[in-house]
Amino acid sequence: MFEKVSPTLDFLDREQEVIRFWNDRDIFRKTDDLRKGSDVFTFYDGPPTANGKPHIGHIETRAIKDLIPRYWCMKGKHVTRKAGWDTHGLPVELEVERMLGLDGKEQIEAYGIEPFIQECKKSVWKYKGEWERMSERVGFWADMENPYITYDNNYIESVWWSLKQIADKGLLYKGHKVVPYCPRCGTALSSHEVSQGYKEVKERSAVVRFRLLDQDNTYVYAWTTTPWTLPSNVALCVNPVETYARFDYDGKTIIMGDALIEKVLGEDAQITNKITFPGIELKGLRYEPLFDFQKSAIKGAENEQNAWTIVADDYVTMTDGTGVVHQAPAFGEDDARVGRENNIPFLQLVNARGEMTEETYWPGVFVKKADPMILKWLEDEGKLVDAPYFTHDYPFCWRCDTPLIYYARSTWFIRMTAVRDRLVANNRTVNWYPDNIKEGRFGNFLENVIDWGLSRERYWGTPLPVWVCQCGKTHVIGSREELKRLGNHVPDDIELHRPYIDAVTLTCPDCGGEMRRTPEVIDCWYDSGSMPFAQWHYPFENKEIFEANFPANFISEAIDQTRGWFYTLMAISTLLFDRSPFENCVVMGHVQDAEGKKMSKHLGNVVDPWDVLDKQGADAVRWYFYANGAPWLPTRFSGELVSELQSKFMGTLWNTYAFFCMYASIDGFDPAKHTAEEKDLTLMDKWVLSRLNSLVKFVDEGLTEYKITETARAIQSFVDELSNWYVRLSKSRFWGKEWTGDKKAAYQTLYTVLTTLCKVAAPFIPFMTESMYLNLVAGTVQGAPESVHLCDFPACDEARIDKRLEAEMDEVAQAVQLGRAARSTANIKVRQALSTLYVKGAQLSDACAALIRDELNVEAVEFIDDARAFTTYQIKPQMRTLGPKYGKLLGKIGAYLKDVDGSAFVDALEKDGTVKFEIEGTEVELAKDDCLISPAQKEGFVAESDGGMTVVIDTNLTPALIEKGFVREVISKLQTMRKDAGFDVVDRITVTYKTTDTLAAVIAKNADAIAQAVLATAIAEGDAPDGAYSKDDWNINGEKAALSVKKN
Repeated sequence: MFEKVSPTLDFLDREQEVIRFWNDRDIFRKTDDLRKGSDVFTFYDGPPTANGKPHIGHIETRAIKDLIPRYWCMKGKHVTRKAGWDTHGLPVELEVERMLGLDGKEQIEAYGIEPFIQECKKSVWKYKGEWERMSERVGFWADMENPYITYDNNYIESVWWSLKQIADKGLLYKGHKVVPYCPRCGTALSSHEVSQGYKEVKERSAVVRFRLLDQDNTYVYAWTTTPWTLPSNVALCVNPVETYARFDYDGKTIIMGDALIEKVLGEDAQITNKITFPGIELKGLRYEPLFDFQKSAIKGAENEQNAWTIVADDYVTMTDGTGVVHQAPAFGEDDARVGRENNIPFLQLVNARGEMTEETYWPGVFVKKADPMILKWLEDEGKLVDAPYFTHDYPFCWRCDTPLIYYARSTWFIRMTAVRDRLVANNRTVNWYPDNIKEGRFGNFLENVIDWGLSRERYWGTPLPVWVCQCGKTHVIGSREELKRLGNHVPDDIELHRPYIDAVTLTCPDCGGEMRRTPEVIDCWYDSGSMPFAQWHYPFENKEIFEANFPANFISEAIDQTRGWFYTLMAISTLLFDRSPFENCVVMGHVQDAEGKKMSKHLGNVVDPWDVLDKQGADAVRWYFYANGAPWLPTRFSGELVSELQSKFMGTLWNTYAFFCMYASIDGFDPAKHTAEEKDLTLMDKWVLSRLNSLVKFVDEGLTEYKITETARAIQSFVDELSNWYVRLSKSRFWGKEWTGDKKAAYQTLYTVLTTLCKVAAPFIPFMTESMYLNLVAGTVQGAPESVHLCDFPACDEARIDKRLEAEMDEVAQAVQLGRAARSTANIKVRQALSTLYVKGAQLSDACAALIRDELNVEAVEFIDDARAFTTYQIKPQMRTLGPKYGKLLGKIGAYLKDVDGSAFVDALEKDGTVKFEIEGTEVELAKDDCLISPAQKEGFVAESDGGMTVVIDTNLTPALIEKGFVREVISKLQTMRKDAGFDVVDRITVTYKTTDTLAAVIAKNADAIAQAVLATAIAEGDAPDGAYSKDDWNINGEKAALSVKKN
């Protein structure tokens, strides 16, 4: 019936066998077919980019994202698990640039957009096989044969449809705004992209003196953190209501914020003739530009006369700098707004590559490299007051690692600010795990949402479907049908990518002119955020499928996706459907190294996922991510940590399973034939079945609430109790030859536990549970599902749950634990029998007392209300408090306390608060603080206490008890020798011994009991026979012995 299994913990070959079984039997498809027509549970898989290798963090996401769908499938739901690939965007372009040896947009266009696009299309699949192999190896089940692909024409058409809906609502517009811009990639970034690339950097700011016109020797001190923007300065800004000061300092008249004088000039600065006034009084004053080239750069502008003027706005604060902020409207959102409001000229002396322009003294120099050059020039010209270093977080391009600049560009935007309130409301319908993401990291981001910079001046992406006429007319195309209907010379099989789509023109309905597509592509994050509908080519087909699977019941990704995929999903769904696209979101923390440091190639602490998958196996890695800590916390990771949890849980479960299979195969146990009656169930059977059903209930309820770590740890705790409590105490019940009711009950109970546990743990460790199930059920029970993953999740049998029994067994376990601790304190092994164990703090049944008695090898267990007959307290004087009071009497007080009845003394302290006694005519009064009180043992007894329970062992040994100790030791040594000799558990043996007279007499007297315990047919004194396995140097409680065992 049951095959014996190896107790070794080498799970790798077994997992490969399971993978072959799944593939050969097409188990994943069968799980999908099994539940078709049932209620739907939808999981959205955030699409990875296949042109990058999977890392250890992807193993974590795969593990979490696989667990929940497996569970709901076993609960009878039809679980939608469609895989996807994120195929557009700059990461792909950069990879192809490196491969082709290109550098930047000019070289790409010289190479040719069409061949470049074709290379991008090939590049996105560079590591597809690696991703699929990793997913299969880790047991991640999703439909990878029919994935959604963001570069597919159908997908793009759905994205176009969504953009047309947004445009029809008046939410798509083109604006000239200051945007985060990557000069290397030559394109703007969205706010959620910017948030992913911050680094802490140390840079220099600048305090610069600007000379006022029409006021002799008078200077305004202004501050900037970006010296490279100073050549584009056109105004200074003050706060209209804050207090400013004019004063004489170092031979000059200075104007700056009054509250910041000491911070800028120092506490010892000698200033005179100071007067103060509100900032508004400075508005309209004009100053001399810092650089001569600035005047010619704006010459001819219609608002030229407004340049280099002081303006006022309340965004200026007195927190840092000088209270005066230099204005460069080309490089700052506030600067641009203030510039528009005050009709200040626009000056942009940085080109699209992030280099200083020809008009400046530093043409072709990248802005960050120009900083020190500009500061040096200002210093040489006497215009630099100070250039202190400061540390701050600065945004870098998340794709190419170039420092970003804020740069005025013409960009297409989605007006997210118009739907801010709906975003916030929809977010509040989501169950976030952890909950603080809702109003914290994600909620705050939505509260401060800005318009989405959608367009990218690149090549490989979804083309922005906006056609523009020179007359100003624009039209958004929302489908291929509309494109063919309105477009000129549109091929039937047109690919919706550049450059093919760029060739399509429309005829302007207003002026009859030619409309051409605006050349930008869209943010690739918009692609991935469109997957709820675009994966089904909605609304052009699969309308019913989309509606049945929207919104998703569950999504999960790492914490950084609160600024990425989570946001774009929420944003697009709110714009189109005014609801959240997901109901439950488990947010994962990042995976760190074993020391809690971020993994990086630079530090050399990156863990290759294949190192652990090929050493510890998939189940072990999965289990570590489930049980180690809450998913949203950072996870310290190493192979050693995985092995530790693997041994603790999987090793224990496998050994318990191997124990069952070994005896079941020996005895020919048949679960259909060898059924026990209810009356045959022992207390331990009833307890473990109660615990099993309590576990089923806890895991079932927990997983519906996404309590991953709590449920995993509950399973682990149960397996520990099963092995180290139930099986260990029930082993002897499997040894009998006859199929008694007790033996049937033992087998049936353990079989029920293991088969149920297979199903409970299947979503967590799908490989190991499959191996167990195939042997325990599929291979033995006629008509059973062929895979554990085709089974229903177990239903809790409430009638089996006995909470009172579980609580009593907890007290039994606590008493046993304390009893073992007391034996350890007394240095008495468990194999040495003792007369009595006393338990205070519990009143248990005779059956529970028998368990304690057997576990601790005592003759009797007594439950008492007072342990003072066996314990006392040691009282010592507290020198710190008593020294000043009683001085020379301290020694005699200590002697008195040494002889006092400790229990009575402590009772008196508890009752009265103090104890009084007399020494040499002096009354001594001691309070609790005057005494050092510690528990002490009475002669012949050892006590241990914890959590309101005290256990006392009687350590007095009688000759009969000593004899029993010898017997247990001999049995233990012989069992060890059986194992070392490689005997099977059912092998009968012959035993010989040569030892001291004392031990020989004990063995002879108890030969029958020893023989029964070790399956010996004969025990004789004498030399070891030929072929026997022997050991001559045993020390058994001080008696030397030579023992031998030989298989009959």
